[in-house]
Amino acid sequence: MHSRSLFRSGLMALSAGLALALSGCISFGGGKGPDSLFTLTAETSVPAGSTASGTAAEALVVLDPETDRRLAVQRVAVAVDPSNVAYLKKAMWVERPTRLFRSLLAETIRAKGGRLVFEDNEGTASGRLRLAGRLLDLGYDGPTRTVVVRYDAVLEKPGGEVSTKRFEARINGVDPESREAAPALNRAANDVARQVADWIG
Repeated sequence: MHSRSLFRSGLMALSAGLALALSGCISFGGGKGPDSLFTLTAETSVPAGSTASGTAAEALVVLDPETDRRLAVQRVAVAVDPSNVAYLKKAMWVERPTRLFRSLLAETIRAKGGRLVFEDNEGTASGRLRLAGRLLDLGYDGPTRTVVVRYDAVLEKPGGEVSTKRFEARINGVDPESREAAPALNRAANDVARQVADWIG
């Protein structure tokens, strides 16, 4: 019994030590509410009073990108190594990253000029062009101190033609703190959105 108690005490001490080691800038579990709420804001947006017209069938429909469970939550993902993911401590997205990224894409494409753009999260809206895809990364790489945004775009054209392209933006030298990570993520996401808008034309 004595040895079992010592074993339990050792485990408790080890757990406490691990918790302290991870209590810096990232976390693996719950805790208090976030001190920071992250969002994505288009650096290029449509001016007030601007108009676009056309039929629904001629519009571009921007769909929610698919993603894995790592990015399907409102926590800000941090890659600890190739097989482990944590989350930025005391920070969350204001809503799902895929929804924020979809809205950013749509606004950036609108701002490029003249195109009628709809957003759809169900994939039911009709349009001449449909922009779908998969959000592969929208987070922070711990070992390299880099913000990474990576998106596989799928453009569905009339007649069943499909085009795909991968887009990526990285910002190096970012500390894992909200005041640095939030604006860096926004800049990288805007970079990717501009690349996509240029690709669509």
